[in-house]
Amino acid sequence: MMAFGSFSQGQGGMRPSAEINMIPLIDIMLVLLVIFMITTPLLTHNVKIDLPRAASQPSTDKAEHIDLSIDGTGRLFWNNEAIDRAGMRERFAAAAQQQPQPEVHLRADKTTAYQIIAEVLAASANAGVTRIGFVSDPNEAKP
Repeated sequence: MMAFGSFSQGQGGMRPSAEINMIPLIDIMLVLLVIFMITTPLLTHNVKIDLPRAASQPSTDKAEHIDLSIDGTGRLFWNNEAIDRAGMRERFAAAAQQQPQPEVHLRADKTTAYQIIAEVLAASANAGVTRIGFVSDPNEAKP
């Protein structure tokens, strides 16, 4: 009988206990609390940063753009005007000097050889034109 927590020798101290043993429940609660305290900082993905605020107006200066087209035979068209390779280089040099620099919109036919496109890109890079983009028609991409 001593193994059950009674120090008395008689039967008078042995009564059934009607209370719930709270110690295991408290242990589990404390373990869960520690787990949540450790994992909660890992779940936050944002970092609070005090960023500076600035008020500005969008730029109203729109840089002009140049439509440079290449047909299937390799002929060049600068804003729908036929030009040769030397004229293209001169116009690229003039466009590179403008501020802000104009955007070059390059349109090439499907059958245009890659070498011609590479020559145009090299000529624009040699002249100093840095803003160039390729234009395609998404409706023609369907087979």
